[in-house]
Amino acid sequence: MFVGDFNEKNMDINLIIDFQQVSIFQENTPVLMDITLQIEKGEFVYLIGKVGSGKTSLIKTIHAEIVPEKGYAMVAGYDLNNLKMKDVAMLRRKMGVVFQDFQLLSDRSVYDNLAFVLRATGWKEKAVIDEQIMKVLTKVELKRKAYKMPYQLSGGEQQRVVIARAMLNNPQLIIADEPTGHLDPETSEDIMHILLDINREEGPAVIMATHNYMLMKKHPLRTIKCENNALYEPENETEIDFEGLIE
Repeated sequence: MFVGDFNEKNMDINLIIDFQQVSIFQENTPVLMDITLQIEKGEFVYLIGKVGSGKTSLIKTIHAEIVPEKGYAMVAGYDLNNLKMKDVAMLRRKMGVVFQDFQLLSDRSVYDNLAFVLRATGWKEKAVIDEQIMKVLTKVELKRKAYKMPYQLSGGEQQRVVIARAMLNNPQLIIADEPTGHLDPETSEDIMHILLDINREEGPAVIMATHNYMLMKKHPLRTIKCENNALYEPENETEIDFEGLIE
């Protein structure tokens, strides 16, 4: 676990993410400069920062949507600076993404939403697909709603489906981008518990971008803040400045 200056001694096969002096640009505009970040396999990390501070750019870089301009960037054993097209697909299968706005296919059931993802990523046998879908839906307590349409579900239930979708390919890393942003406090707590349970029982690392101060305070975990084109780890709540995060 490391945020700071480059140091080859910190490189470790137990890391799911290893960024060393990485610079990230968006349309020729510097967003994050000379950042060094290490996240271990199985770790749960909050990612915070004001709008425009670089959170989304960091997530897109981890997801291989943005190529770093400089530095060494490794995710799940893949060097992001030297990815071939086939490698991008393989890397993304090692990740699950939980979106704030769900992004479910509205014209098909929960089951068919999940089956679509599995078939698109190479799963073919119906019995195996059925088993995997029921496994992840059981994990998020939605097995009985497999054949409901998304519009028949509450916001919290739809987010559970999104988490189940992120788990389909047994990922090594889950990126949760504001997963409680549109949910009430009670439902947000339920979603947080599901993510914590998956992290603890299934073993993937979790990076959760959030502005939810109450969840962070109730479940204190390692926190990384984007600010002034850099990353650092706040040492206390004053440094986190939760009110300023939503500006």
